Amino acid sequence: MFPARRPVVALIALLILIGASIGYVVRTGAWPGLSSGAHHELTLSGNIEAHESVLSFKSVQSRIIELPFNEGEWVKQGTVVARLDDADYRQQVVIAEANRTLQARQLDAAREVLAAAGKTVLADEAVKAQHRLDLRRNADLRQQGFVSAAVLDQAETALKQSSAVLERDRALVAAAERNVKSAEAAVHSADEAVRLAHIVLAYTTLTAPFDGVVTVRQAEVGEVVVPGTPVVTIADLDHVWVRAYLNEKDLGRTRLGQEVTATTDSHPGKRYQGRISFIASKAEFTPKTVETHAERVTLVYRVKVDIANPSHELVPGMPADVRIELQ
Repeated sequence: MFPARRPVVALIALLILIGASIGYVVRTGAWPGLSSGAHHELTLSGNIEAHESVLSFKSVQSRIIELPFNEGEWVKQGTVVARLDDADYRQQVVIAEANRTLQARQLDAAREVLAAAGKTVLADEAVKAQHRLDLRRNADLRQQGFVSAAVLDQAETALKQSSAVLERDRALVAAAERNVKSAEAAVHSADEAVRLAHIVLAYTTLTAPFDGVVTVRQAEVGEVVVPGTPVVTIADLDHVWVRAYLNEKDLGRTRLGQEVTATTDSHPGKRYQGRISFIASKAEFTPKTVETHAERVTLVYRVKVDIANPSHELVPGMPADVRIELQ
């Protein structure tokens, strides 16, 4: 009787073995006894994150008078997202421009003085040339006995005086040239001061650096903010990324720039193309709440996967799975 049941027991054991093998294949993607390298796809879980820009005022301190956008609103690149009371900084521009006008007038005056000094030197040169001719003529007449020695002495004295006057006026020309150069430098400095005043005035306005959505508004109208204080945060939803973590055993089978596929529970069946743009050089503890010591000491490497998001379907915080073809 018992021997007749042996084929049935063997058949049942065979079916159990086949079922266990099929279950193993479904779970691991590999047949028992084969190398684990036969499984060429790795799935990482993470969350969508966006490239954010925290905007703050630079080098200016004043009261906020305009904050036209609230959290969750879209802004275009170049749109004003915050403005300060700029009365003080506009007055600085007026003062700088007035000083530039004054320096320009002083430059004109210095150039006029230089031109007059140059004409004086020309007159001095003409007088000296005439006195030199008079001296030569009187010297010839003296040799012939037509003029006295006193007349010759007077001609020599006149030539010496005209030479001295010429040297003095030439020195005045050199001084006038230096004054012109100083005035030109002052005008250039005034121009730069005006340019700086306009730059500082522009700091009283914050504009969106790219198309995006306002995720955080850290300030309110009427607040007095100091330089560097965060005012609004804008997220670029055109280019999002997934933060995920990679086990050390899979580190050598992935590479930077590798093309990957991402999926989300919010859009089932839709695949998003991306690429690995960052792999951490140092390992870290698994960043999650764990229950066992074995999981707590597990080290992983942080990876960053860039994904194009032109339709803005992917939003920060959304869970996502990244499928990587292992090398």
